[in-house]
Amino acid sequence: MKKLTSEQLRSSYLEFFKERGHAVIPSASLIPENDPSVLFTTAGMHPLVPYLLGQKHPAGKRLTDVQKCVRTGDIDEVGDATHLTFFEMLGNWSLGDYFKEESIGFSFDFLTKVLEIPVEKIAVTVFAGDEDCPRDTFAASVWEKHGIPKDRIFYLPKKNNWWYAGATGPCGSDTEIFIDTGKPACSDHCDPSCDCGKWVEIWNNVFMEFNRTADGKFEPLKQKNVDTGMGLERTVCMINGLRSAYETDLFTDVIAKISEESGKKYGENEEDTRAIRIIADHIRTATFLIGDERGVVPSNVDQGYVLRRLIRRSVRFARQIGFDSAKLVDLAKIYIEKYKDVYPELQVNAAKIVEELTKEEERFSKTLENGLKEIEKVLKYVQGDKLNGKTAFRLYDTFGFPIEMTEEICRERGFGVDKEGYDKAFEEHQKKSQAGAEQKFKGGLADTSKRTTYLHTATHLLLGCLKKVLGRDDIQQKGSNITAERLRFDFNFDRPLTEEEKKAVEDAVNDAIARDIPVVCEEMTVEQAREQNAVGVFGSRYGEMVKVYTIGDVDKEICGGPHAEHTGQLVHFRLLKEQSSSAGVRRIKATIDAE
Repeated sequence: MKKLTSEQLRSSYLEFFKERGHAVIPSASLIPENDPSVLFTTAGMHPLVPYLLGQKHPAGKRLTDVQKCVRTGDIDEVGDATHLTFFEMLGNWSLGDYFKEESIGFSFDFLTKVLEIPVEKIAVTVFAGDEDCPRDTFAASVWEKHGIPKDRIFYLPKKNNWWYAGATGPCGSDTEIFIDTGKPACSDHCDPSCDCGKWVEIWNNVFMEFNRTADGKFEPLKQKNVDTGMGLERTVCMINGLRSAYETDLFTDVIAKISEESGKKYGENEEDTRAIRIIADHIRTATFLIGDERGVVPSNVDQGYVLRRLIRRSVRFARQIGFDSAKLVDLAKIYIEKYKDVYPELQVNAAKIVEELTKEEERFSKTLENGLKEIEKVLKYVQGDKLNGKTAFRLYDTFGFPIEMTEEICRERGFGVDKEGYDKAFEEHQKKSQAGAEQKFKGGLADTSKRTTYLHTATHLLLGCLKKVLGRDDIQQKGSNITAERLRFDFNFDRPLTEEEKKAVEDAVNDAIARDIPVVCEEMTVEQAREQNAVGVFGSRYGEMVKVYTIGDVDKEICGGPHAEHTGQLVHFRLLKEQSSSAGVRRIKATIDAE
């Protein structure tokens, strides 16, 4: 096999198909346009669906590209030798032009003549047939013609050799191409569908003949199409005889940097190697998501939520191996340099990538810092060999401390965690929150819709942030009125806020929202509430027992509720206006982006 770098493979692939009449088209955005069914572009064909259905593509009927893709369904598997969240897909298409014979011929020639893969190392699968589509003896005969013997042509069912664009849309049988790794077969019946490691899929040629309707029918397409996909990372790994995609030139510089800074050598032990892979993978994906031409930023919804999870997992595993999480941006810079010629949008958006990674790392590091201090306290009082489940949940709901980190720290100290008790406490908290949200209450709300409930929670964040930004612990709520459109909040202060102060307050509230802090409700006596420095609204007279709502380190108030379950549900806070209400009292009007 011919050894090629990732850059050489990209250019060789595109040049091969360009010589055969294919127009080279640029990679589409990672954020699909007008496709609510998926969060990210997960395959090269996604941006081409209209053309697969019959629209004319401006570049013609034969296309080729290298498409950037993100798949996060197996995010928890990342860290092993094979799983990645970001990858590049080499693809070529025929839009109503050539079909099975030419497609298989192109693939065979590229593999054997350009990549110099010996024929005896290649095995293929074809569709076995069912009531929707007959057995694909034609594809099998084409492979035979090219020299693939019958004993390395396998007929497999729809679950293996049928491709769907989605629940509905273009679909059809496919032929998949595998490389024999040289490992012994696990049994006499071992075939490429087996996961014993003998076979590694390298290319998939999809023959789109049908359109699957909403009622499950397979209707013939106006035109027959070919859609192929070859994973760049996997192919570079295979042709260079490497054990993992993480050993390819795509990752070596970043992994060397992580190893150098952390003192942990890649490949030396399983736990450290897994952490290094997770950091390398997640920061690469985050770099591409932020730097995309339709780039996203960390948030608590949709693509932004996935991005936030990737960055925060990187921070957690960086700390685990002693890598300064503030230097995660240095890894992003390495990726920008590595990919800038292929994906120039990364260079264009380099400053944005660094800024967003830095902000999110700082937010989560603050959460971890507070949680680490608290966990050190509670571990002194562990009885038996397990941390109490309720205590583990309190670390999460009060400090936003991930249960995974609690388990890791406890494991290091020789303790377990009562996970069953944690899950039970979590479930009880959800039930209480839901029940509370269904009850009407007094507290400045005209109704108890989800939106007004969230706006009410925003007033708690606003009060806490005003105290922090203005440096005045004596600031109190002097009035509140909430509609579905906005909140109105009055507070004691003797002058207008400056533009800088208003922005600082808005940023502080949004920081609390971004940290996705759980909103915790506890019942206690008024005296207990005062001892905990809970704030009372208007100096009202309370009953024997009161509800105290705690939002991490931002706010603790006596209140009737209900509230959001966690601050992330507010999505984003916008300060609309700040003005005088009366002598010594200022008024803020604001809104949130939540529904």
